[in-house]
Amino acid sequence: MERSEINKRNYEVIYAGLALYGVHWLYEICNAIIGHVFGYPLWSVSNESTTFILLIGVCWELSMMFSLAGIISFKMLPQDRSTRFFSKNGKGGISCKLVGALEMALLFALFESFLAGTSNHSFIWVYKWWGVLPVFVTTYIPFFLAANYVPDMKPKNRKAFLIGIWALDALLLITLIPLGII
Repeated sequence: MERSEINKRNYEVIYAGLALYGVHWLYEICNAIIGHVFGYPLWSVSNESTTFILLIGVCWELSMMFSLAGIISFKMLPQDRSTRFFSKNGKGGISCKLVGALEMALLFALFESFLAGTSNHSFIWVYKWWGVLPVFVTTYIPFFLAANYVPDMKPKNRKAFLIGIWALDALLLITLIPLGII
């Protein structure tokens, strides 16, 4: 019988998932605010492509995907997370966490471009300038940086980040939903 990450006390993986998912919700709230202010969000989902829309740009299925994305990204890192690629004589190089975040961000941006191109409009990029490069740089890189770096933060900083992001998400939802902004 396989044990869960919590039963195995593999809390780093849980922190990775919570970090990415918290950042994801902040982005979705911001996208809903953009939609309210400018009349159109940056991205949206279609009623035809989902079982339940949570906010203008996120449906139940995407939310479940993002709830696991941080865990998957973190688990794909090398066992030694201090590994640096392209280092010379043990100096310089690029952090495996950064490389992993960039790889996952690119994968998700490309996958999203596929969804944006489907005939049933699974995912809708509203503005012509919004595409693979903007979503890669402005959205997915921050998502996966959070997933790959937050678990290794000092406990005090990690706790502050996780409590802060989730408290901000909750505060924004509690405030903006009754105001009809999202």
